[in-house]
Amino acid sequence: MWPNPGFAMRLPHIHPGRFTKNYGLACFFGGLDPGKSLKNPAAPMTMSVADITQDASAGRGLTPLWVGIGVYALFLLAGNRLLIDPDTMWQIAVGQWIIDHHAVPQTDVYSFTMRGQPWISTQWLAQVLYAKAYAVAGWSGPVVLASGAIAATFALLAKSLSRRLAESTTLVFVAAALALTVPHLLARPHVLAMPVMVMWFGGLIAAADRRGVPSFWLLPLMALWANLHGGFVFGLVLIAPVALDAILGAPEAAQKSLLLRWGLFAAAALAASCCTPYGWDSLLASRKILALGSALPLIMEWKPADFGSIGPLEICLLLGIGLALLRGIKLPPMRIVLLLGLLHMALAQERAAEILALLAPLVLAAPLAKQIGGAEGSVSQVVPARSVLFASVAIALMAGTVAYASVHRFEPHPHGAPVAAVTELKKFNFTRVFNDYDFGAYLIANGVPTFIDGRTELYGEKFFVDHNAASGLMEPENLFRLLDEYKIEATLMRTQSAATKLLDHMDGWQKVYADDIATIHVRKPGAVHTVEPVIDPKLK
Repeated sequence: MWPNPGFAMRLPHIHPGRFTKNYGLACFFGGLDPGKSLKNPAAPMTMSVADITQDASAGRGLTPLWVGIGVYALFLLAGNRLLIDPDTMWQIAVGQWIIDHHAVPQTDVYSFTMRGQPWISTQWLAQVLYAKAYAVAGWSGPVVLASGAIAATFALLAKSLSRRLAESTTLVFVAAALALTVPHLLARPHVLAMPVMVMWFGGLIAAADRRGVPSFWLLPLMALWANLHGGFVFGLVLIAPVALDAILGAPEAAQKSLLLRWGLFAAAALAASCCTPYGWDSLLASRKILALGSALPLIMEWKPADFGSIGPLEICLLLGIGLALLRGIKLPPMRIVLLLGLLHMALAQERAAEILALLAPLVLAAPLAKQIGGAEGSVSQVVPARSVLFASVAIALMAGTVAYASVHRFEPHPHGAPVAAVTELKKFNFTRVFNDYDFGAYLIANGVPTFIDGRTELYGEKFFVDHNAASGLMEPENLFRLLDEYKIEATLMRTQSAATKLLDHMDGWQKVYADDIATIHVRKPGAVHTVEPVIDPKLK
């Protein structure tokens, strides 16, 4: 008989009668000495179980670290992918202007069509950070800065989710969020604001989960967000539904107190959002974006979701619906409202898919933990080795970044950088050039006044729609009207655009330069095109 059957009963899922049968296997995997164990079976086995538990606890909680490392390495290796949006160039140019003038812009200084008109930059701090990074390391700087912000975003998301959910579930949510956000991850101000958004909303949801009020330590995050990107307004809007979720879930006796405290927090957050060089104007600037109306669908990132071909959004939606049907998942009423609101935004505008991807998991975490199982438990003690691990990882990442940046050349995509054409254009010293929308950023970066550029809120709905109709020849008369109304001296358009093809055959316009990216036409009275035009070498 086993001398101490009570010990076997204390171990989970082990029956005294079956213990001796598997004892040799336990000795092999547990590192026990069979001879010593038979003399005093309780002590060695207790030590083995304790060691295993300690090892598991030591490794638990490192998922956010590995997620951050993996995401950072991924985007650093694909660094040029972060530079495919030409708007990065004008963001850096504005940031450098702020640094040089020790002030933030109040009026437009980059176009000839809107020069002197009121214009503020609600993302001035992000622009300064990108400009500083570019000044220090060239295009490697913005790539590293954006990659670090993206890595921090997903590490923070993983950290928030792992407090509630099992690591496997956390990784599924992180993978889905990464798939949804990849098309929108660019070296632009919104990327630097994403870690702040995750921390802000995570703090709000955590307060609602415990039926309490967010810590006022969240308020500096709102102030930071307001200086990084105009999306901070959405952060303010989120307070109301999350507060309602917390209040409705609290005991009736505590609801009035919660309402007052959430109201005080909302007022403080509103005040914090005005802690910018523009004060209240930063908050009011969002009205210009919302007033763009019919112009928004003409911008790629503002278009509604397209289900013409299967993509990450459709896959995630189908899998989510399938999981809900399979497991019978139920959510509190306000969580459903929040989730449907985020989904509506993602369907209405492609750029909102990143908001759905990063915030929806936080909405779902607590309810899912109760229904499909949560985290196994948190580590109650600080493991000294972790500080060494973090330091080693930081050093390795810095060394790897420097090594990779020294052998790899980062540069914007040539699709939005008509380098040769602008070099030729600057020889003429034109001041009134009708340019393609995507070329505006490169012109700003090279000191050429623009007709239009990525600051769509400055130009307004009608101007943007008219330009789009003119360049695409949806309304050819718009092209002729704009060329005459603004006394255009030259055009810089994509070589394959409809407007370029028309100008090739218009009297009074001479093609002086063309390559695979851009074509330049100059106004030349007397120029007659009865045959396929050729480049006039005398005009070079």
